Amino acid sequence: MSLTHFIGKLLWHGQKFLVYPSAYLEKPRHVLSPEHYSLNYENIELLTADRIILRCYLLRPAKTSSQRKPEASEISEPIEQDAVVSSRGSVIMFHGNGMNYGDCVSGARHIVKMGYTVLILSYRGYAHSDGLPSEKGLRKDAQAALDYLLADNELSQKPIILYGHSLGGAVAIDLASRNPFKINALIVQNTFTSLPDVVRGWPTIGIFSFICFQKWNSASKLPRIPKALPILMLSGDVDQVVPREHMHTLWEIAMKRGGNDKDSNEQPDVPPSKDAFRSFIYGSHADTDHQPGYWHAVNEFLNSLNTP
Repeated sequence: MSLTHFIGKLLWHGQKFLVYPSAYLEKPRHVLSPEHYSLNYENIELLTADRIILRCYLLRPAKTSSQRKPEASEISEPIEQDAVVSSRGSVIMFHGNGMNYGDCVSGARHIVKMGYTVLILSYRGYAHSDGLPSEKGLRKDAQAALDYLLADNELSQKPIILYGHSLGGAVAIDLASRNPFKINALIVQNTFTSLPDVVRGWPTIGIFSFICFQKWNSASKLPRIPKALPILMLSGDVDQVVPREHMHTLWEIAMKRGGNDKDSNEQPDVPPSKDAFRSFIYGSHADTDHQPGYWHAVNEFLNSLNTP
């Protein structure tokens, strides 16, 4: 068997191990608890449409007497828990393929301080969730998270925002494309146009991109998201895993969405676009959210959702 043939077979048969590596770690698995940051949270279980149990975190902001929205200048690091306000809405966080839901807690604490409830989804097979991952399965997991919020009498009355990093960005884009009128905004960080596009850029094995059956084709799904649904894209310029060109291409696609919608000019009540693109010159794949100004940009975007 030639080396090329061997690599091709490895990519085909080991594809899920490559795409969802953290799902195949041996148990027990270490998962950071929100208690590490003294956050108010619940362990919740979601049941998917195909009867898989997902074990996730639901973080709630502490109740205070103040209802004032925090200004961007007030979002600083480290975050002090006593500065948060009552819930302004809910954010569903979707983690990357080499992470677990505990790895999102550090970022979630920033969003909690901004006054939002945060549901951190744990995909099937990851951390303490049941099942094994696949593109079809993760789409059901994401839908279960959204349905959980929509079924809650309190949370369903507030805005719902999707937030995803890397693979999680692809999951968020897919969910938004299927539920454009059930959510209020979308935030993605360092994600890709599609998995075959990522593989195509790899040396030697790039020629096998055509056999990728885990597609996550965000480029084809972004046009299905209405122009009236605000999108924030956050890009690290030195991302060593997903080249920055992927995010810039997604941004170009996002800017064109709805442009050919014949009904778009017949809806005078559609608000002006609040889309935003922010790049961070020293941001790599894993630490863009640690760059100066990152959480200011997120807070500014979330505040803009409540302004005409």
